[in-house]
Amino acid sequence: MPRDRVQIIGQRPASPEAVWAIAGDFCGKWHPAIAGIRAEHDARGSLIRAFTVHGEDTLYREQLTWFSDSDRSLGYTHLEGISGVDRYDGRVTVSGDGAGGSLVEWTADVDAPDATRLAGICQGTKVIFEAGIAALSDRARRHEAVPSRQRSPAPVTFEDISLGSQPRLALTATPRKDGPLCLFLHGIGGGRANWLPQLAAAGTVMRAAALDLRGYGDSTLGAEPSVVDDYCADILRIREALGAERLVLVGLSYGSWIATSFAMRHPDLLAGLVLSGGCTGMSEASHEEREAFRVSRRVPLDAGLAPADFAPDVVKVLAGPNASVEVKEQLLRSMAAIPAATYRDALMCFTDPPERFDFSRLTMPVLMMTGEYDRLAAPDEIRGVATRIHADAALPDLRYETIRDAGHVCNVEQPEAYNRILLDFLGKLPQ
Repeated sequence: MPRDRVQIIGQRPASPEAVWAIAGDFCGKWHPAIAGIRAEHDARGSLIRAFTVHGEDTLYREQLTWFSDSDRSLGYTHLEGISGVDRYDGRVTVSGDGAGGSLVEWTADVDAPDATRLAGICQGTKVIFEAGIAALSDRARRHEAVPSRQRSPAPVTFEDISLGSQPRLALTATPRKDGPLCLFLHGIGGGRANWLPQLAAAGTVMRAAALDLRGYGDSTLGAEPSVVDDYCADILRIREALGAERLVLVGLSYGSWIATSFAMRHPDLLAGLVLSGGCTGMSEASHEEREAFRVSRRVPLDAGLAPADFAPDVVKVLAGPNASVEVKEQLLRSMAAIPAATYRDALMCFTDPPERFDFSRLTMPVLMMTGEYDRLAAPDEIRGVATRIHADAALPDLRYETIRDAGHVCNVEQPEAYNRILLDFLGKLPQ
């Protein structure tokens, strides 16, 4: 099948921030060719722009498939309107030009049934892209940043819940609401208290709960060593006990790996998936790499030390360079509270993944975040995983963000930035 790429790059005098404020508005009426435009959503909550252009009656529809404020980029796919096209995927990226201005790159990958039709589509695309980039300069100059006026949400109350035994599962939850349950899963060195600011934020949109994983906090270990299917079974128990039909899983590091593992098994039960500071865990590491990781982490445990003994060294790795004393103390308390048996159990589970993830199974909207200074899940690595998910999913809806001035536990170091992005994601999901 004939295939071609259109690529237009333009330099604009306005700053990248000013240009992105216009170009990043996927449903904004900023392009001079657009006669009318409206926002729509599909059954998943994915954003679609439906628009007409001057001089035509055709209704065009394009779906947002990739978005990143931190990278100043968005991607979209054509749904209807262009005749004789088999695939049309566009992307807009805004970057600095090194002199205070902007570089705008607009690309489209196009498939068509024959070379003649392909050439016509690409020529029309080139004209549209050039006109759009030219218009961005004027629009950006006239754009004035208006301070956002965020509503102060009503206070959210919490309740502690204990479910069953063998193992007992301990949660902190917000009051019941109709719609999905947002369930938070902490990292290998954390606990449910690490999620309290996010619990308060998410609880304004939907019911939310933070879980102590097996052996952590007030939860107990099972009778046998934990495997990832045990964690997935725990999530199903919580779903049933709290009466939720669908879930939004929010994970951090180890919790992100568990959340993705659940998504592999039960994609139909997820309204959304939020992965922070990780995704694949050790699932793509070689046997030798997994064994080296396991042995190095077991050394202090085998020497009779508890997590409290080596917590200060772990916090040095977890925290960003500008983390406050209060943040470091919170991370230290979380790590120090973990029993040695729990840490060993989680370590053995983490380093014995049963599968390599098939990202085509991620049919739900996905949000990925990581800290700017994350040593364990660096932005380049997580952005790369996000790009792979975007490429493998049949109809992706993926957002990636780098949380500025944060280390590995980005939700603890920068709760306001984290919550702002999380609430934007949760707010678009069907309730």
